[in-house]
Amino acid sequence: MRPSRSSRPTRRTVLAATAGTTAALALSTTPVRAAEDAADRPDESSLRALVSRMTLEEKVGQLFVMRVYGHSATAPDQADIDTNLEELGVRTAAELIAKYRVGGIIYFTWAHNTRDPHQIAALSNGIQKVSLDQPRGLPVLISTDQEYGAVARVGKPATLFPGAMALGAGGSREDARAVGRIGGAELRALGIRQDYSPVADVNVNPANPVIGVRSFGADPDAVAGLVAAEVKGYQSAGVAATSKHFPGHGDTAVDSHYGFPVITHSRELWSTLDAVPFRAAIRAGVDSIMTAHIMVPALDPSGDPATLSHPILTGILREELGYDGLVVTDSLGMEGVRTKYGDDRVPVLALKAGVDQLLNPPSIEVAWNAVLSAVHGGELTEARLDESVLRVLRLKAKLGLLENPYVTDAGVDHTVGTATHRRTADRIAERTTTLLVNEERLLPLSRRRTPRVLVVGADPASPSGTDGPPTTVLATALTELGFTTTTLSTGTAPSAEGIDQAVAAAAGVDAVVVGTYNVTATGSQKTLVERLVATGVPLAAIAIRNPYDVAQLPDVRAYLATYSWTDVELRAAARVIGGAARPRGKLPVAVDRADDPAKVLYPIGYGLTYQVR
Repeated sequence: MRPSRSSRPTRRTVLAATAGTTAALALSTTPVRAAEDAADRPDESSLRALVSRMTLEEKVGQLFVMRVYGHSATAPDQADIDTNLEELGVRTAAELIAKYRVGGIIYFTWAHNTRDPHQIAALSNGIQKVSLDQPRGLPVLISTDQEYGAVARVGKPATLFPGAMALGAGGSREDARAVGRIGGAELRALGIRQDYSPVADVNVNPANPVIGVRSFGADPDAVAGLVAAEVKGYQSAGVAATSKHFPGHGDTAVDSHYGFPVITHSRELWSTLDAVPFRAAIRAGVDSIMTAHIMVPALDPSGDPATLSHPILTGILREELGYDGLVVTDSLGMEGVRTKYGDDRVPVLALKAGVDQLLNPPSIEVAWNAVLSAVHGGELTEARLDESVLRVLRLKAKLGLLENPYVTDAGVDHTVGTATHRRTADRIAERTTTLLVNEERLLPLSRRRTPRVLVVGADPASPSGTDGPPTTVLATALTELGFTTTTLSTGTAPSAEGIDQAVAAAAGVDAVVVGTYNVTATGSQKTLVERLVATGVPLAAIAIRNPYDVAQLPDVRAYLATYSWTDVELRAAARVIGGAARPRGKLPVAVDRADDPAKVLYPIGYGLTYQVR
């Protein structure tokens, strides 16, 4: 069922549902700018009155942000009902809200929350109605991870922008602000008011398996400027931005989803590297900051993850950096936060450390009851809960949720995936494509001299909501430019047979375009490219994820970096290859030599260009 103007609850209905106390919070329903002075902030006494009317159980619920499976708040598919029962002990989002009074819901593609824009809007409206229909009902803060690039939960036909490292290559704060402003407007039209973006980690470790291209780069000042710009863009559209992952997840070779990373930076290095973008985000008025499940002994020698560290979250983030906004954990289902303590202790310790929102624990029953028991047993005071509940309500009020949490079909149609937004994404992408090698001016390819092009290479699973696979997207874009293309997917680990097939196919074309994805010194992707180079057919390679691939393939005569394999970035690369756009990106990270990692092959700021017709 789609939301419509005729069925949308009125402002009067929403105000009544929040016990009448929100009448004093009269905030505009149009996109709001960040609150920069006292006049912009909701009436504090009204919010405190709202907290005072809540039961303890309702307060505990406000601190949780939970996943729930299904495209509908009340009538999901049977498979999603079954999964909800298994993981959450409820059938639907409606039952989750009624039982635990959760303050937030997070949308995931894999939870089947994000099929299409009108469905997402209807789900958001359904969640809000269910919550407001509860005794002393409050609107829900709906969130998602819409970083763009490699991580995006809302796909086409919504606008998909280049990811953070691509924006780092573009180097434009105006572009970063535009991504936040336009992306925020589209999310808000879908009922999503909190985005877990931008990533503020400074990626200085090429082996980082979890951040990588999700970071703007390796220069802390450059990252800081882009983080602040994107924060301002999102919040100008009335969506809460979230800088993550505090205190900084950029220098690790361990993925905190599956292990417990240790960051060995000194306090001094942390202050001049990792902390810089978070300071910038705070100065920009960021609404929320997400914690990291990492150990930083120089900041807290206890061995606790930052998510559970009072010295880090209260001592540094609150007291030293002066941050008084919302602190949200990274997912509590990740191994990094579960290594040392059980699932019943983690939420309690997080609150004691200074957290406000508890994101996606493995078992809501265990976590919710653990917090409730900690208050009953005196380990947590109700006053401590009130502090965090008040921060949650402040943000809901600032975002206009307490006045009108609903969205409309008309808003979706007028905002999401418009032609203007898509053109902006294409223009931004063209400013990010980075040319690293162009020997003998191999690029751009000429439709007259090299009309027949073979497109081969890695086809990783496409990021959420994109067309894919990458070889097909590239071939289609080159065909639109007038080339005759042949496509052959060889995968991220080409077989000997696949390599032979690609070499044979190269014999019948004028040029080869090959996409690489995280090439290693001993992997078969390296063998594939070397065999294709040996044919003598002009070859251009594209690093479709990490730009570090270029170091493994010194014999390639033309190499581009796109920093992600989403459609918008691949189409931009095709226009560069085909001479319809010139490369303008500059490396936001250094690429070290493969044979001597202590030496830099291409420094930060490196990038070639050429003129096009």
